[in-house]
Amino acid sequence: MASTALILGATGGFGGEMAKALHAHGWQIRALNRNPKAAARQLADMPFIDWVKGDAMRAGDVRDAAEGVDVIVHGVNPPGYRNWAGTVVPMIGNTIAAAKAAGARILFPGTVYNYGPDAFPVIRETSPQKPETRKGKLRVEMERRLHAASEEGVPVLILRAGDFFGGRNGDNNWFAQGLVKPGKKLRAVAYPGPHPVGHNWAYLPDMAETAARLLLRADELEPLAVFNFGGHWLEQGIEMADAIRYAARNPDLPVKRLPWFALTLLSPFVETFREMREMRYLWKKPVRLDNAKLVAFLGHEPHTSLDIAVRATLADLGCIDAAPAAAHGYVSPSLIAKGTIQ
Repeated sequence: MASTALILGATGGFGGEMAKALHAHGWQIRALNRNPKAAARQLADMPFIDWVKGDAMRAGDVRDAAEGVDVIVHGVNPPGYRNWAGTVVPMIGNTIAAAKAAGARILFPGTVYNYGPDAFPVIRETSPQKPETRKGKLRVEMERRLHAASEEGVPVLILRAGDFFGGRNGDNNWFAQGLVKPGKKLRAVAYPGPHPVGHNWAYLPDMAETAARLLLRADELEPLAVFNFGGHWLEQGIEMADAIRYAARNPDLPVKRLPWFALTLLSPFVETFREMREMRYLWKKPVRLDNAKLVAFLGHEPHTSLDIAVRATLADLGCIDAAPAAAHGYVSPSLIAKGTIQ
């Protein structure tokens, strides 16, 4: 009998990719949404999803939707960083209660928000979590509750990754909200940090496939299993702007600095800008996730070449035409300039 997963946040980036990845591995997919008919229209290319009406903020809705499932994918997140304090902790509490009732495992996408500068530049699964931001402290509290749940019999899998990009609905992230403008053809690329500072990116289809493969070996996982997803580590952060120009086949596309000053001025009035500004510290220093534990467990990490991943992402966001990706691999002009590629 096929396993069943309940996806919370199926219309979002991580949740949507998890629905596709698990379905490809033979899972039955159920998803909770306040407006199932609208969600089904939005994800018309995923007719295999069994939509259930409900709200992740309502404990009873989540518990009823989770009846009989094997895994709850907690992919729900407030768009644009809005009202984190009032939503993220209650929602993880509802997921934990539903998982207890159903006897289900929880899959949770972790972030680097949990860490302060003391943990940089390389983050391992055992690195101390001492955040200095509001969102970081909320993420730590969410994981504290997951840890406590695992000690009470709820198995938990946390897959931690860098900044998301790509995927069917991947527009609620730094790539789409900071570097490019969804729905508009590329005229320039905005880059948030110093060009030489390394940055970690996670291509969501690869991350979802990794999570699906971990779940296939659930019997081998610890009650609280935590893995770092390596994704795309760019030694010079500006390589992502290079990749966007390369994928757009426009090497002369201007690269501009993200207007932090304007975001600061507008942050008292625009919550998204205020929350983005709080995360600026993650662009000032290199933050790399060590995925040695993951590779040792799985043998390798699913990985799409940067050029193909960025080109697919830009096409999905409506920034370039959906043309076939180049047959050759990606070579960053930044790396050529550094002399690391001959």
